[in-house]
Amino acid sequence: MLTKAQIEEYNEVGAIVVPDVLTRDEVRTLSAVTDGFVERARGLTGHTDIYDLEDSHTADNPRVRRIKAAHLHDPAYAALTRHPKILAVLQALWGPDIRFDTAKLNMKCAGFGAPVEWHQDWAFYPHTNDDLAAVGVMFDDMAMENGPLMVIPGSHKGPTFDHHAGGVFCGAMDPNNRDVDYSQAVPLTGKAGSITVHHVRAVHGSAPNISDRDRRLLLFQFRSADAWPILGFPGGIEAFNDLMVAGKPREPRLAPTPIRLPLPPARLQGSLYENQKGMKNRFFDRVAAQ
Repeated sequence: MLTKAQIEEYNEVGAIVVPDVLTRDEVRTLSAVTDGFVERARGLTGHTDIYDLEDSHTADNPRVRRIKAAHLHDPAYAALTRHPKILAVLQALWGPDIRFDTAKLNMKCAGFGAPVEWHQDWAFYPHTNDDLAAVGVMFDDMAMENGPLMVIPGSHKGPTFDHHAGGVFCGAMDPNNRDVDYSQAVPLTGKAGSITVHHVRAVHGSAPNISDRDRRLLLFQFRSADAWPILGFPGGIEAFNDLMVAGKPREPRLAPTPIRLPLPPARLQGSLYENQKGMKNRFFDRVAAQ
């Protein structure tokens, strides 16, 4: 699934876009399922175990920004955890043994989709080594105007930055710290059916959707089978091994990677969007004001 050049790009930049992974029929099915979830959010007045809602959501005008743990709520989403083309991409990067973690469908509806502030996934769930990545499945064409995922090239080779505000985890980097040069961000754009793959330590974020087109990205967290979570696995080793989607379980491999723990925990729980409300300074608010 990957050429030598694509593997080199992933290793150097920390992210790649792989086109034409899903067929038009697969995308059409996933889009229809997603439309159904949005419609069923009508009448809700707050977040649930399934839905994370935009601040502008109302019961009469449903605005969903995330479907939590999407793979648990519809078989069309769940099937992608073992999609042969997606697994082939990951195996080209890490080898045959792949373990799934979880999934979420981030939705930026036309004209109001919320931004995601700059962060590293590694700050949320450090492991014994950093052979982890998020795979984003594009349901819609993604261009700059509808808020694509953006990464800072090479940031996956650097430190783990502080994601705290006032000593409490908030799931985002303070732009006042100028940890990276945000002007160097590279957008991960492509056609519906493409996938993005970004390294767990890559600094990334996304701007609001200011276009008249939706931007829906189903994100799956995967890891090499020898990457074990530092914070443990509450469900036990059996549940951990049930997450194998290719190959066989392996013993943990410890690598010298910089780690910060997401503790004390964010004051607002439920999703990254809620975590990030604990920030003191927001990058994309400044951009909008310019």
